[in-house]
Amino acid sequence: MQATSTQQPPERTELRGQLGQILLATFASTIGFWAWMVIAPLQKTYATEMGLDEGQISLMLAMPVLVGALGRIVVGALTDRFGGRKMFTFVLLGSMPAVLLVALAGTLKSFPLLMVAGFYLGVAGTIFAVGVPFSSAWYVAKRRGFATGVFGMGMIGTAVSAFFTPRLAESIGYLPTHLLIAAIMVATAIVVWLFLRDSPVWESSRQPFIPKVVGALRLPITWEMSFLYAIVFGGFVAFATFLPKYLTTIYPDDVDPIGAGTRTALFAVAAVVARPIGGVLSDRLGPKIVSLVSLAGIVSLAYVVGQQPPEGILTGVTFIAMAGAMGLGMGAVFAWVGPSTPKDKVGAVSGVVAAAGGLGGYFPPLVMGATYNPETNSYALGLWLLVIVGAVALVVAGMLRDARPGS
Repeated sequence: MQATSTQQPPERTELRGQLGQILLATFASTIGFWAWMVIAPLQKTYATEMGLDEGQISLMLAMPVLVGALGRIVVGALTDRFGGRKMFTFVLLGSMPAVLLVALAGTLKSFPLLMVAGFYLGVAGTIFAVGVPFSSAWYVAKRRGFATGVFGMGMIGTAVSAFFTPRLAESIGYLPTHLLIAAIMVATAIVVWLFLRDSPVWESSRQPFIPKVVGALRLPITWEMSFLYAIVFGGFVAFATFLPKYLTTIYPDDVDPIGAGTRTALFAVAAVVARPIGGVLSDRLGPKIVSLVSLAGIVSLAYVVGQQPPEGILTGVTFIAMAGAMGLGMGAVFAWVGPSTPKDKVGAVSGVVAAAGGLGGYFPPLVMGATYNPETNSYALGLWLLVIVGAVALVVAGMLRDARPGS
């Protein structure tokens, strides 16, 4: 932090082109998120062709989220050492074969192979842990909420996946769709390698991986932000993954798979738009206030969803508003991380917090599947658990010390 404040004039000159770099990183993240979420939009196809029950569907949807969550700890620490350019390229190329393996599993109608592919596909979800330290290094402390908020818009890849994957599968076929996604990943990796560059003020950390992660775990801010992010980002990932299944189950006469994909895409877009707003507001007002507004919105809207209102305008507005509340919270949490974390630990702390967010998205689909009541066709119990956990997070956030805007 001190180096940033004492060298501001040259830093402003050296960091020219910073927005372009963040936008390119955001595009790379979008493609990574598309790949990470490629199974969920076609879940009904897999369920029908493979004869899957409720538990198997939930496990299939949750598997990429688990690996994507835990892998962020490693990838965040590696980004501190190798930089964003190398790690973005590595994640995109390293996870591309997973998309091909998903295509093979679907073609062979093999559930065990699809589970293996889903496990491997989680690598694509680690891309978020690359972008937070990369983006933070391009901006001074008082604008890091904006930087991480803009980069966070890369999660629009979930909307891209929800909207385009089922439509592509219907128009050009299942296998060509996955081949196209894999080709886009390779092309994006090439563009990243050629045009992305790390911030001139970024310095490689040579600290060994395990001590770095242990050091991050010793910081109170890591645990505090991990809990909050598990609610706001975990809730987003859970709904982005499970919403097609939820809608086609609760409203089978009103929503088909393509319609469910469209609604899921709108849900993701709302969160994407709200995320940078949350970051900017956090820079100005402080992340604590924004986090409290976010969590209050999530709790109240989850209660409304739990009442299972009829499909229509109310349902649509409720889900979009909930996504917006989650997006605000995501922007606020990482605006909180930046000013509160030592410079050499931003990547490691970001990786742990991002992992917690991913884990927050892993369990809800399993819980929803386990608590589904076929007699009433209801997921009410699972949604009540979200209300309770969100209320606890609201109390915790209220007890934490704010990070001062502009600090």
